Amino acid sequence: MTPLARIVALPVRAYRLVLSPWIGHACRFQPTCSAYALEALDRHGALRGSWLAARRVARCHPWGSAGYDPVPGHETACSAPSCKDRT
Repeated sequence: MTPLARIVALPVRAYRLVLSPWIGHACRFQPTCSAYALEALDRHGALRGSWLAARRVARCHPWGSAGYDPVPGHETACSAPSCKDRT
């Protein structure tokens, strides 16, 4: 995790430590929004990770969707012949 991403992650960690036990486990998505935010910050850095986390929290409302919603990964290009066989 980049140093800036660590700073941005502090409010998320504080939420998990202080508020989450009081609110309970009522997240509509899997992984939870706070776990998603920390993973997005770790994978994508402070700017894009914050954007992904904000989009996820914005989708968390009574009329929104629910279910499994993983953090988008880095797509890597593979030019080896063995990669072309995978679909």
